[in-house]
Amino acid sequence: MQEVYDYLKKCGTYFLATEEGDQPRVRPFGTIDIFDGKLYIQTGKSKDVSKQILSNPKIEICAFLGDNWIRIQAIAVEDDRVEAKQHMLDAYPSLQARYSANDDNTQVLYLKDAVATIASFAGEPKVIKF
Repeated sequence: MQEVYDYLKKCGTYFLATEEGDQPRVRPFGTIDIFDGKLYIQTGKSKDVSKQILSNPKIEICAFLGDNWIRIQAIAVEDDRVEAKQHMLDAYPSLQARYSANDDNTQVLYLKDAVATIASFAGEPKVIKF
């Protein structure tokens, strides 16, 4: 899991895919955090992405770095604990202008049953499960 975190952190931006009915939805994300032994992402409950994840928690993440890329499939599980939200906000102070650990909008989700594949055209892919 640490290797996946480091990869996404180094990328800065990754792309998160969800589903809305029969329509895939993809958007850039930038938050990634490790808290309580789990890998977390963050969004706002008022956003469509939050509603899509609550409707179907299966997500995929993709990012590209140099000559390789990562794809992560996982189940996104909401963690409504103030401590989890605050940990994310502490990791990304710029979010504190829009979010608070005690508001009704901040949402953090951890990745469950995750399978990350780091691949390139040069060799065999590396699979990481967490």
